[in-house]
Amino acid sequence: MRTSIATVCLSGTLDEKLAAASAAGFDGVEIFEPDLVASPLSPEHIRARAEELGLTLDLYQPFRDFEGVGPELLEQNLRRAAAKFALMNRLGIQTMLLCSNVASARSGDEQLAAAQLRQLGDLAQRFGVRVAYEALAWGRFVDGYETAARIVRIADHPAIGLCLDSFHILSKGHSPEAIETIPAEKIFFVQMADAPLLTMDVLSWSRHHRVFPGEGGFDLGRFMAHLIRTGYDGPVSLEIFNDTFRQTDPVATAIDGRRSLRWLEHEAAAALGRGAGGRAARMPTAPLPRVEPPTDVNYVELRTTELPDLRRLLGQLGFRSHGSHRTKTVELWSQGAARVVLGPPDSDRARPTVAGLGFSVRDPATAVSRAEELFAPAVPRQEGSGDEPLVGVGTPDGSEVFFGADAGDEPRWVGEFGHPPDGAADLIERVDHINLAQPWQHFDAAVLFFLSVLDLRAQPTVEVAAPVGLVRSQVLRSDDGVVRIALNLVPSGAADDAILPQHIAFATGDVLALARAARDRGFRPLDIPANYYDDIEARHLIEPELLAELRELNVMYDRDESGEFLHFYTHPIGTVFLEVVERRHGYAGYGAVNAPVRLAAQYQHRLATREEARA
Repeated sequence: MRTSIATVCLSGTLDEKLAAASAAGFDGVEIFEPDLVASPLSPEHIRARAEELGLTLDLYQPFRDFEGVGPELLEQNLRRAAAKFALMNRLGIQTMLLCSNVASARSGDEQLAAAQLRQLGDLAQRFGVRVAYEALAWGRFVDGYETAARIVRIADHPAIGLCLDSFHILSKGHSPEAIETIPAEKIFFVQMADAPLLTMDVLSWSRHHRVFPGEGGFDLGRFMAHLIRTGYDGPVSLEIFNDTFRQTDPVATAIDGRRSLRWLEHEAAAALGRGAGGRAARMPTAPLPRVEPPTDVNYVELRTTELPDLRRLLGQLGFRSHGSHRTKTVELWSQGAARVVLGPPDSDRARPTVAGLGFSVRDPATAVSRAEELFAPAVPRQEGSGDEPLVGVGTPDGSEVFFGADAGDEPRWVGEFGHPPDGAADLIERVDHINLAQPWQHFDAAVLFFLSVLDLRAQPTVEVAAPVGLVRSQVLRSDDGVVRIALNLVPSGAADDAILPQHIAFATGDVLALARAARDRGFRPLDIPANYYDDIEARHLIEPELLAELRELNVMYDRDESGEFLHFYTHPIGTVFLEVVERRHGYAGYGAVNAPVRLAAQYQHRLATREEARA
């Protein structure tokens, strides 16, 4: 699959955008006209620079408001087009994007539009270029690709074809099935964009909320399957208007975009496998190495300067220390199948408090191969003599994911630490879910990373009110629920520790017994206000004895049609806190209704701690 990216997707100067696209491994780029106009480089210099970087210049865009106009304006439009065609010759670009008219069209007559496109085609032929006509979702008369295809068919000119844009098609709710009726030779260019499923005007949606494939809610694998069945084998390009992308490092954004197209290729291959018929495909599509989702969360690695406090907290919850690693400056604590690796901060680079996640998989080598095909950088693990090999990759926010062979009850690497002393029976069973704070510039990339690398399933996005703003949360999970990762978008402008969103949740079969045992060891949970318990008493038919115990132990409660959810939180240590959860009768959620109360309680605790420090 030939890959391309529009320069509008990236921040920086035009030269920086070209360099980023090349560094990410794209085959070509679309030149967005404002990027060229603002560049001090001549068209000839840009052409040479692209060749030097190994990039083709695939499209010049956009040309606007051409068809459906009166004779006088048509002449002006043709003179304007001639100037752009001459510019394209200097750039070495052979295809221009023509958007359907949104402003100056005075007629929706398809015969008139086709006749004017035919004149444009005659002009394009004189310059040796061609025009790809695209139906904008907000076009005055042409807002659907089937209408645009009909006009192109009536025009019947070799230099006039179509540009198919997934956003303009899917945002209007149009079915992509009719793409298969379009001759491949009349599809001149294809642009791909995903988007969250929002209810808003389509222009604002398009201009601010597009994301890379796999980061939104569109079924782009199915879209691609219809396209491939036509026989189209030209570039598949990303055209993403997104406020975040225009502010972030262009190389990181370009790599995320390249990952999205590799994921899209995989999804297209799967969709093609589910359907039959259509013309023979000429675009090669290769599935990613097949992996099964992790069989468990092997370990969570926390890096912090506050190790004594964290050790004390783990001990109060019933974890036991294995001691330090025989060659590394980390230590292991465990209870049941839940394992926490503790270490000091990495001095080489800034890292989040949750510095690493370990997963048990059937085939670690294949898992890493898949991750590397998705442009995740390999992270070597320093291994001493006799250490269990673990292979890992970096995530978009700089943390690490490691894969170890599924070894049954206990991973072999645990033997590299000491043996914990005998203690009380384990009440914590395993890691239930991991909640990771994501800075605004990494959130969408993190969604795509965990979805594609671990083959997890994205759940509906939830927004939760916090004292410092709305927290957007996206859960990705395995089908069996063994692996659950919740990504939280830190509100714009909020300090990372202002909402304390990063935490590890542990599963237990008896959260009340664990809360009592922890209290006996000196544990103090996060204080939940009395108003909360008055509210759940009003909302739920709950036994008075249970309600009293929830109040006493600061345990929160939720119920839905599947079951009940009981959970409590620790106070934060640095930018991390812990949660213990009990799921009864198949409850599958996360107590989202309780999240605003928890966030407010943490905020209050933070304010009180600051006041104590000042006193």
